[in-house]
Formats: sequence, C-alpha cells, structure tokens
Amino acid sequence: MSSVNVNLSNVSPIPPSGTSSVKFYASEVVVALEYLHMMGIVYRDLKPENVLVRSDGHIMLTDFDLSLKCDESTSTPHIVSDQKPPVPGLRNDYPKDHPPFTSSSCIIPNCIVPAVSCFHPQRKRKKKSAHRGGPEFVAEPIDVRSMSFVGTHEYLAPEIVSGEGHGSPVDWWTLGIFMYELFYGVTPFKGVDHELTLANIVARALEFPKEPMVPAAAKDLISQLLVKDPPRRLGSTMGASAIKHHPFFQGVNWALLRCTTPPYVPPPFSKEVVSDESCPETPVEYY
Repeated sequence: MSSVNVNLSNVSPIPPSGTSSVKFYASEVVVALEYLHMMGIVYRDLKPENVLVRSDGHIMLTDFDLSLKCDESTSTPHIVSDQKPPVPGLRNDYPKDHPPFTSSSCIIPNCIVPAVSCFHPQRKRKKKSAHRGGPEFVAEPIDVRSMSFVGTHEYLAPEIVSGEGHGSPVDWWTLGIFMYELFYGVTPFKGVDHELTLANIVARALEFPKEPMVPAAAKDLISQLLVKDPPRRLGSTMGASAIKHHPFFQGVNWALLRCTTPPYVPPPFSKEVVSDESCPETPVEYY
C-alpha cells in the first residue's frame, strides 16, 4: 500500500486544478461512504483532517471512533433500476413500450390482410429514454437512529444539534460541508464560538461567497446536501446512488475511479525539526 502524504486540511482550499480536484476527492469520499453504509456503518466524522491523501493521490478515511455500527436488519442492500426514480424492492426490468410487429396477423398462416406489414413496417421504433445501462446497487441504512451528540462542531448536522435523533443522512450533510470547505477554505456556518456555530447550523441559510468562482453544478450539489430537513436531503433514501447522478459528477468513471490518475497530488508536509546537542539536525517528513 502506498504511504500517506498529508491530510486534506493542509490543502484546502484546493489549489490550481480547482474543480477537477474537488470532484476527484469528493468522488472518492462518496465511494468510501457508500462502502461504509453498505457495511451498516454511519461514519459521522467526515472532515479534511480525517481524509488522508496517499502518495499516489488517492484518499483513505481514518478515525472511526465516532462511527455508528448498525444492526444487520437496518441495512438492506437491494438492486434498483436507474431508468426512473427507483423504488426499493420494485423490479423495473422491462420497458413499457411493447416491441413493434407483435400483431398476430403477421404470424398466423390463415391471415389474409395483415394489419401490419411484415416487410414494410409503418410503425417506427420509439427511442428508449436515456438509460445508463443496467441496474444500480443501493445499501443505505435508512432505519438506523441515534440520539448521541457526536462530531466536529462545524460539521454537525442540524438533526444532531437539535437532538432529534439522526441516521445515515448525517454523512451526506458532512459531504456538503466537506466540499464547501475544499472550495472556499472555510465551513459555511462557522461562528465566533461553538454556540453561535451550532445556532447557525440550525437556523442560518446557506450562502456562497462571491470569490472564488465555483461552478453552478457544484453549488447546486452542495445546496442539496446541506438541506436541513434530513428526509429532503440528497442521498437520504437512495444514498450514493442518487448523488452519483448529480451533474457535478458528470464524466466520473465510478467503476474505475481507483485507477484514475488524480488531477492533483499534494506534496508531503515537511519542516526542519529543532534539535538539541545530543541529536543532529534531521529533516523530517510528516506522513
């Protein structure tokens, strides 16, 4: 395994490669959270300090002290169609349009005047709606509930602050905060102290700074992730499956994501260590 260079708290806001870097890091975090949710685990502590960047540019999550392990009954993996908003447990394998040339007059020998010519069909085959080819896997532990007050203040979801109980949607809230910080270098609801920060999370509307310029698709995704009402938050029911289809992630090859060359690899954080008389000066790299 490649060694770890640095965590993302040392490189936000993301430098020169900008949007492509945020898209890459956010994509890998989405896949990591999807895997944890599939295992029935709610992470609950996503932040740049806990996202380690390996020397090859790919990320690893760390620090699972606050994670919540669900009962097996609360996470039900299932396969759904991506042709329309999927319904858990409902198969949608067959197209609604019947294929042409199914009239019995073409295949029964005693027919005299076929209703549809077998050689010069008049009906045009309808184009299928944009179908991405194949079903999708969903494993969101939507039934899990916890009343614990855990997390980093600036990343806490409103339902944790209000004490109403929370589940897996808190991870998608933190993804929104995470992306916001990568773009702007600050979190959106930070106050002068912890109390004001928590009040802002619950009551203040989301705002975006004028600078730096951030693509509209990125702002839209962040806005949908930072919906204060958990059931209306993107990913709350369909998890990563819904988030992957957002226009911000257009062009991401999810199946080969870990083979993709990262657009930006941050250099290792290094500095000189002050030495005493018994130890010679030695440059140290922090991994």
